[in-house]
Amino acid sequence: MGDVSDTAPIDPSPLLTLPGAVPSPEDSADHAVAWHYGNPFGEQRDATSAAAVIDRSNRFVIAISGDERLTWLDTISSQQVQNLPDGMSAENLSLDINGRVEHHFVQTDLDGITWIDTEAANGPDLLAFLKKMVFWSKAEPREGHELAVLSVLGSDAHRVLEAAGAPTPEDFYAALPLEGGGFIRRMPWPGQNAYDLLVPRTSLTAWFKKLREQGATPAGTWTYEALRVESIRPRVGVDTDEKTIPHEVRWIGGVAELGAVHLSKGCYRGQETVARVHNLGRPPRHLVLLHLDGSADGRPETGDPVTAGGRTVGRLGTVVDHFELGPIALALIKRTIPAGTELVVGPCAASIDPDSIPNYDDVQAGRAAIDRLRGR
Repeated sequence: MGDVSDTAPIDPSPLLTLPGAVPSPEDSADHAVAWHYGNPFGEQRDATSAAAVIDRSNRFVIAISGDERLTWLDTISSQQVQNLPDGMSAENLSLDINGRVEHHFVQTDLDGITWIDTEAANGPDLLAFLKKMVFWSKAEPREGHELAVLSVLGSDAHRVLEAAGAPTPEDFYAALPLEGGGFIRRMPWPGQNAYDLLVPRTSLTAWFKKLREQGATPAGTWTYEALRVESIRPRVGVDTDEKTIPHEVRWIGGVAELGAVHLSKGCYRGQETVARVHNLGRPPRHLVLLHLDGSADGRPETGDPVTAGGRTVGRLGTVVDHFELGPIALALIKRTIPAGTELVVGPCAASIDPDSIPNYDDVQAGRAAIDRLRGR
């Protein structure tokens, strides 16, 4: 987990008062919500083969109204969203001028409002940036604190949600309104059966209890993070650093490709770097899954250097114990490091999961054109 000691205080979730709730560690990015409910591995198992409900109400929510909200947002972010249909969602990024990732967020457009949820620590900065970029556009971003996020995961999630009165969208990123306010959307991760509910904050406890009564196991962020790491999905500020570009962390692709960076859209801040790496180069690092030696005395921490033969070859991201895979982590590793390299991070030996290495067999258009000019 990332260090949030320098961020604004986050109010503890009311769900922390429920029996069995164990708060996340104080230095965790999720310290305002439950870490687990006494059986973290059982909770993970249910979030895979049954159903689990997870309090993610620490997510920072933004609401954007105005007729030009989507065309405006399209000009300042990496995803193509100007024609995003009503009842549809997308993952999106805000990049700096050099193409480095500043913010990752999920947006849903429904009934004339674009709802954005992002990391609690980064939310105020993202909102400030959006407000600064409005200029003359008909778009009005504001804090959307009236909605809070719950996630329901697992193969039985559809049945539980329907029984609780929440319709389940069929397609990834599709969203439907909830009776009483808010909406539900289907997400492509973690796992194949993941749903986010953005519910009125005043109804957060009622929704959590209703889902629990219909068979969802209360689970903490330990479960969500374990399945997210298994899905090799990064988290800004934890699995990224100040140098991270989208190609390194699997965020390339439009909505249909389940990505956050559309490669054929109009100009936006950081686009030059995205286009250059896509057409001519390869990312210097890539995000991989690491298996950690569980017999070691202790665990490494987020931000620790990953070394090979005493030389730093990467940066450690999320570290978590998985109910089946044991101790695992995400790491940004130099692209030239082979999968079989013996690695060390903190007190642990580590190895790269070979199946997590991205495929670089595609031929880049720009590189192919240069090779043709050179007669190759």
